[in-house]
Amino acid sequence: GTPRMNQPVEVCVSSCETYEYETVRAALAEQFRLLKAEEVIRPGMRVAIKPNLVVRSAPEEGAVTHPVVICAVVSLLRELGASVVIAESPGGPYTPVLLKSIYERSGCAAAAEYGAELNVDCTWGELKAPEARLCRSFPVITPLLQADAIVDVCKLKTHCMMGLSAAVKNLFGAVPGLMKPELHCRFPEKKAFGTMITDLCQALHPVLSVVDGITAMEGNGPTGGKPRHVGALLSSRSPYAVDLACTEIIGMDPASVFPLLSAMERDLCPRSHSDLVWLQEPASRFAVPDYLQPESKPADFIARLPHFLQPLASRLTTPVPKIRTAECVGCGKCAESCPQHTISIRNRKAVIDYSKCIRCYCCHEMCPQHVIDIRRFSLFRH
Repeated sequence: GTPRMNQPVEVCVSSCETYEYETVRAALAEQFRLLKAEEVIRPGMRVAIKPNLVVRSAPEEGAVTHPVVICAVVSLLRELGASVVIAESPGGPYTPVLLKSIYERSGCAAAAEYGAELNVDCTWGELKAPEARLCRSFPVITPLLQADAIVDVCKLKTHCMMGLSAAVKNLFGAVPGLMKPELHCRFPEKKAFGTMITDLCQALHPVLSVVDGITAMEGNGPTGGKPRHVGALLSSRSPYAVDLACTEIIGMDPASVFPLLSAMERDLCPRSHSDLVWLQEPASRFAVPDYLQPESKPADFIARLPHFLQPLASRLTTPVPKIRTAECVGCGKCAESCPQHTISIRNRKAVIDYSKCIRCYCCHEMCPQHVIDIRRFSLFRH
């Protein structure tokens, strides 16, 4: 499991400016050596790599884990004597056809050349989470349930609902397809949703977490932001520690990332970057001072209001998804992914009923045309 705070939490951060395979593999080989990966990956194990392949997207768009990073991790795990399967459930329906198209578009299909199996088995089972704070069982895709160990190979991105998408948030992709909106419905508030994500992370307990921060995503991530060169690879045995390191790089308050906050409250994660043990460079060396934050970031003045006014002010100032109707093609992906079923297609255009919108931004995340913006009401724009 994840080490508790009576043990030092070690993080590797190293410079990697390019996606040239040998360069990436050499950097990750050194990180695996420093983290003593052979203690958690042993010969004969079946290891599932959980990448971030949230949507059908090319690697240069910055939304998915770069295939070169995935291939390098496959190669290193095979060298340690493991068999490897790539396991992901993207947004939308969980079908073999969608999986195959995402493997091809993302470049992840190349992992087969390095000895990995690309999962297309779209069955799932139940994962018990007896120590959970909120959610004591999860539907989880079969290859993750059957694995002897999980290696989390994620992308460094902002996230409009959770603030950060890196190692911990990436594990939400363990939940099959359109069962994800059901969990959004059960836990519509950000803090509760973050607690649920940490429950899931604890139940899955990845043994290694690798973050592709060579090209990251800034702004309205996890799919609608812009690529941003950072030039770093990060890894740790703790998904929480590596996420804490990521917040320092992108200039984000760790306490505003709800899965991290939940991990801190459980003593699974230090509360400060200074409490991490840096095996290579400190994350501060890669800090990007002008890294674009999501437009959904809470308005700063709310915490200074009287307590009874804060819920109303939060509701009024929390940005909402806005469809650029002229560019909408009426594909229905947003309606399909909406947990509250607030979106309908009328005259081949998507329309949102804001009275039921929970501001989860799933529609923004899943729009293949990127025509859904995140906007505050005009009074609160700045």
